[in-house]
Amino acid sequence: MINIMVINKPTILLYAFNPDKSILNEICAGIEEEGLLYELQYAESSDVHDISYEAANASVLGVGLGIVQSKVSLQIANIPKHKDVFYIEDPNKEQCRNLGSNAARAVKRIPFKKV
Repeated sequence: MINIMVINKPTILLYAFNPDKSILNEICAGIEEEGLLYELQYAESSDVHDISYEAANASVLGVGLGIVQSKVSLQIANIPKHKDVFYIEDPNKEQCRNLGSNAARAVKRIPFKKV
């Protein structure tokens, strides 16, 4: 008999539903600049608050982002649903980069950048 273990990698999870590609790219760049890894998964739900909540609670690191078209939500595990750490509609390039950076900074427990 073979036992199979599923090991979640220590990554920030991004759940996305029809994401704006430029927003997604900048968020990922912000995470990478802080030296952390991320994993992108496509969601079936178009509720940005729900998917960010699910991403945060599924992430080993306890931080997740939901991206639905041009809406972005940053959530931390164990914070109530719809109480996003950050929520922005139509973020500009700098805000996207800082959202990604702030996701990593939440893991590292250092102060957030302004969004």
